[in-house]
Amino acid sequence: MKNIIKSGFGIALVMLMFLVACDPNEFDKSELNGSTAPTTEQMSFSVEQGEDAYHYNLENLTPLSGITTVKWDFGNGSTGEGNSVIAYYPLPGTYELTLTITAADGSEGIKTATIDQTETDYEFLDSPVLTMISGGASASEGKTWVVDSLTSGHFGIGDPALNTPNWWAATPLQKTGSGSYDDEFTFKLVDFIFDYVNNGNSYAKDFRLDDSNYSNPVEVDGTDAKVDFTPADANWSFSEVDGTYYITLSSEKPSFFGFDYGAVNNEYRIESITETNMTLSCIGGDGNRWYNGLVLKGYVKPIVSFNLDVEATGEENTWAVSLADLVIPDGLFVNGFSVDFGDGGELMETEDVNATLENTYMRKGTYPVTVTVKASNEDLVSTSSIVVENHHSTYEPFLLDMMVMYVDNSEVELSPVLGQDCAVSLVENPDRIYPNKGANVLHYSKENQEWANAYMQLPAGYRFDIGNNSVFKVMVYGKAGQQVLLKLENTDKGGNAWQTGTYDVIYTIQEDDTWEQAEFDFSGVAAGYDWTGDQFTSDVTTDTRFSQDFYNVIRIMLNPGNKDGVHEFYFDDLAGPHVEGVKSGKLN
Repeated sequence: MKNIIKSGFGIALVMLMFLVACDPNEFDKSELNGSTAPTTEQMSFSVEQGEDAYHYNLENLTPLSGITTVKWDFGNGSTGEGNSVIAYYPLPGTYELTLTITAADGSEGIKTATIDQTETDYEFLDSPVLTMISGGASASEGKTWVVDSLTSGHFGIGDPALNTPNWWAATPLQKTGSGSYDDEFTFKLVDFIFDYVNNGNSYAKDFRLDDSNYSNPVEVDGTDAKVDFTPADANWSFSEVDGTYYITLSSEKPSFFGFDYGAVNNEYRIESITETNMTLSCIGGDGNRWYNGLVLKGYVKPIVSFNLDVEATGEENTWAVSLADLVIPDGLFVNGFSVDFGDGGELMETEDVNATLENTYMRKGTYPVTVTVKASNEDLVSTSSIVVENHHSTYEPFLLDMMVMYVDNSEVELSPVLGQDCAVSLVENPDRIYPNKGANVLHYSKENQEWANAYMQLPAGYRFDIGNNSVFKVMVYGKAGQQVLLKLENTDKGGNAWQTGTYDVIYTIQEDDTWEQAEFDFSGVAAGYDWTGDQFTSDVTTDTRFSQDFYNVIRIMLNPGNKDGVHEFYFDDLAGPHVEGVKSGKLN
């Protein structure tokens, strides 16, 4: 059954179907001729009191022939299908019922009737979900919500068929400056008023910016924009379909929850709700499912707090991780924690918050450590790092004096190739002929970005060895004259990796739209800057501070230093010196 509450401006209209009558009411009945849809005059239906004063039995009495569909619109945003349906109206209101019969040839017959409901189902008004949204009948001023800006996923997007933002979820405070974080949304049960206060501006998707209600767009965190906007009076309705609850907003102007996605029919599905938190989703104007995370205004969420204790044990290359200073607020509990030691091994888990988890490293290197504490209200993540100075005594180095394939977009991927300030995507090969007949390649595109780059970072603990083999190769496909830069960096310096990175090695594309093999030889190439106070060398291949166990990132740029317009090309088959400890395909 589908239960709906819907209101007009000033009066709560509300929920499914119709007329107050103890005896069946028939609306026009006559004989049909032919197989097309009936005319209005030929159609008839009845409305009969149901199991109580709030339910009504509707029956189509129109004689049917051929293949037809029978659909009902109950006048409050709710629909039904079939010759016999049941309507539920828990609140007083006037509803226009519409019966539509569609024939096999596509023709339609439509008949309407006005239904009045004068009764109130007070049990429905005591619905726990309705009360959690609005505060219930006793909350005359309603209940006010705000964007849960401190929680990951307060905005998001995902597959329209799913119920999770699996494509993108906003990080805490990611949309600062968008105008959405000071918005307030008040639900009142009396007259079902929805009060949207935006303090003069709102945040809207790029495909919604042509709405005439918006002005002075200013892009924030991409092409979406903060806009000047004054909301109009609004109302809300509440519905339940097979155990799933929905909120529908109605207003003369856009009405939404901090971020205008262009919600289809202004309908939001309730993904989860408590007294203090609510997650909604809608199908946006682009056909995807968008998410909103709300929190009760003024609510301060209790948080489990802790510190990490990371230390070396007395065993060779063995490190221990435990929780220290753990504080669990009243009403919460912790189900244990897990540790990812960053060396590619299995995730270690325990239900004992007092436990110590240990890991033995075989290779020297810097390893990121990620600890996840499983609190009853959320997962809390904390990170650290472990520096292992030497290989384990039982470790046997494995280094081949040859060039190997890192990424061929088919069978080999040592690490993924990602984009920084540019788009890097896997696409079909634009020209599958020698010397590159592979089906898929990578496409790089930057726009108004000077140093946008595609990059491949080795797994933790692995570094390039360029002492014996210093040549890197990549297949490129673009326009003659375009410059492709390849350089190496060490991420141990974080945002200052450029200070010890190699100087630029550049290949110039020779022909338009032709696959070419670009070669980058670092023999004799300098690195670092003596004026930074960090290490410097005139040749990264002969200085062991740089040639061994140092560089872990390859960066590829197109037309470096040019920040005007769009620059794009294709690349494939990234290869270079064998990485010690890694088994990879040999480059032919």
